[in-house]
Amino acid sequence: MAQAGTVFLRAFDGDWLQFENCKISVNIRRRIQREIVRGSEGDDLVDEGAESAIYIMNGHLGISGYREVLKIFRSAEVWLLDPFTEDEIKVAFHQLEYDGEDGAYSFELWEDVI
Repeated sequence: MAQAGTVFLRAFDGDWLQFENCKISVNIRRRIQREIVRGSEGDDLVDEGAESAIYIMNGHLGISGYREVLKIFRSAEVWLLDPFTEDEIKVAFHQLEYDGEDGAYSFELWEDVI
């Protein structure tokens, strides 16, 4: 079970990598289609029923931890244990930033829900 400040990430066939003192945020959006009809009044908004979630993880980790994350980043499938819902979700590891001087990292993970 994920605790506040603890996040778990793994490759498809790998072990969970635990991130302690990790700040994580999520931005969830629904897909909305907007149709504007010329000659008619107003426009129509259509909820397509699909969602996208973007998770941002920030914290500090040593070089050995960075190497483990790099393996996950380069794997075909990435899984996140969502600390908010405690569900295992498949995500795309979109962006990885790491500062070798102080060990600060920032990861961007995308989930696409149909």
